[in-house]
Amino acid sequence: MAFIYYVTQVQFEFGAIQLLSQECKRVGITRPLIVTDPGVKAAGILQKALDALPGMTVAVFDQTPSNPTEAAVLAAAELYKTSGCDGLIAVGGGSAIDCAKGVAIAATHEGPFTRYATIEGGSPKITGRAAPLIAVPTTSGTGSEVARGAIIIVGDHRKLGFHSWHLVPKTAICDPELTLGLPARLTAATGMDAIAHCMETFMSAAFNPPADGIALDGLERGWAHIEHATRDGGDREARLNMMSASMQGAMAFQKGLGCVHSLSHSLGGVDPRLHHGALNAVFLPAVVRFNAGAESVQKEHRLARMARVMGLSSGSEIPDAIKAMNARLGLAPGLAAMGVQPGQFSQIIEGALADHCHQTNPRLASVQDYEAMLKDSM
Repeated sequence: MAFIYYVTQVQFEFGAIQLLSQECKRVGITRPLIVTDPGVKAAGILQKALDALPGMTVAVFDQTPSNPTEAAVLAAAELYKTSGCDGLIAVGGGSAIDCAKGVAIAATHEGPFTRYATIEGGSPKITGRAAPLIAVPTTSGTGSEVARGAIIIVGDHRKLGFHSWHLVPKTAICDPELTLGLPARLTAATGMDAIAHCMETFMSAAFNPPADGIALDGLERGWAHIEHATRDGGDREARLNMMSASMQGAMAFQKGLGCVHSLSHSLGGVDPRLHHGALNAVFLPAVVRFNAGAESVQKEHRLARMARVMGLSSGSEIPDAIKAMNARLGLAPGLAAMGVQPGQFSQIIEGALADHCHQTNPRLASVQDYEAMLKDSM
């Protein structure tokens, strides 16, 4: 049976952060904990959020790491409880938003935290007690502001997914103005993350025509504007379209993702220094080639349909087009340039096989398939 569910309220416009107080009142948050990171604070965006909450008692956790960890989640949850907070505001990229989703669980549910991970059968254990969350993205990549999942590195170094409709932010405040001037490398990596979401969910075999339409439109916007956004941090049209592509990719990936993400989640756990979006960009060509052999991809002409919105003449051109785009954006040409060694393959593959995205790839990958994709991505 197909399950199709769209529930998030989105405020999308330049200057939308000014609606933060209004949305707190609507949701019923009176004492928020803002979850953010040092970079967002240094850029002055945290202050913009605080200025938009006049008269409110606000606690701040500003130590979200670049890949959110269980330790950060638990530290923020403790601050939430000791400060008497009744809701969360995530201000930042996917890391801050995912960390806040972890806090929404940890601050309101009994531990241990890992019992709520998807692969541990934890999704049904996440209840309506989860703290309400408003998400304010400052990058255009993960789309976590409209998604039900969070990716957290837990204490044993696994990078696990936590998924529940109770974790969907009550409001997503998508303000492209907050992304103006974002550094080129971060714009490129997060932008390719958004494009990977659109492409991978479109290739997924699940029946969800609305998600397919949203993903294709998101891919078209992302592919057309990522270079402009990367070259010119002040390009308002490019920033608006990249934020939309990011949001659309996450709206669509309730369909499921696949091998790109099972590999990048696993490798990101092995080496947390590696950027998730940059890893997705490197893995995409090999996974597209692998997925070309999937019956559902062939039957639905999915590569040809993606090629059309990317301005390519055939689906067979997609892998090389992605590699060329990565090069133009200044991203790493392969895993070797990122410091990945063949000796890590077995650990990466073990994690990929256990990842929640593994089962939703349109073609089930074996150990040998993953090894071939890793070699192809070096």
